[in-house]
Amino acid sequence: MKAESRPIAASRPHVICHMMTSVDGRILVDGWPLSDEGRRQYELIHESYEPDAWACGRVTMEHFATGTRSAAEVASEYRGAAREDFVARGDHGSFAIAIDPLGKLVWQSGDLAGDHVVAVLTERVSDEYLAFLRERGVSYLLAGHDDLDLGLALEKIGARLGVRTLMLEGGGGINGSFLRAGLVDELSLLVAPVVDGRVGTPALFDVVGEGVAPRRLVLRDVEQRPGELLWVRYRVEASAGYRAAP
Repeated sequence: MKAESRPIAASRPHVICHMMTSVDGRILVDGWPLSDEGRRQYELIHESYEPDAWACGRVTMEHFATGTRSAAEVASEYRGAAREDFVARGDHGSFAIAIDPLGKLVWQSGDLAGDHVVAVLTERVSDEYLAFLRERGVSYLLAGHDDLDLGLALEKIGARLGVRTLMLEGGGGINGSFLRAGLVDELSLLVAPVVDGRVGTPALFDVVGEGVAPRRLVLRDVEQRPGELLWVRYRVEASAGYRAAP
């Protein structure tokens, strides 16, 4: 996914990338020899932040959706005038943000284990798909035309939904897109006592494209957690042209 680079408004949420990795930086936990207590630590730390929302990319969100649209349905493009965002009625206390640029995911309802589902889409998705989301009570935000504008999406997540703290918990691709766009403020990393070693499995950040500059992290805290895990917290230094949230 290509993300446009643009200055970010101060109203955007504070973004915390919260992930569990092996010692060698892999994030596909299937088959890892972890204790039940070790696995539980991820959710306990997530809850300790008391976030307003959590976000994943389309591939990760497929595990929570009821299916995906066909290639022909996704290929139907809208090229008309700009359309409005949609926030479903209701008292939404927390949000599950699906970064789904092409509108591939099929949702049964706007509820995901008590969190309200919000799709982040590009302007190219069809009117029919937007009508389908409204019918199911799924909110959506439109950000960018052919390529997703992550900065604009975050501004809208803050302004439209009132989100102040967002947990980014995606795969390497979406995490890398946020990082490249200068939109990760903090890294919350649970390092498992595991060496994965499987070549080709996803890493914590997979940044696509040329001219990618490494980002400097500032260590904030290190804590040993049950299950022989290390919880490491970093602040991500802001790059030129971006202002990190406080």
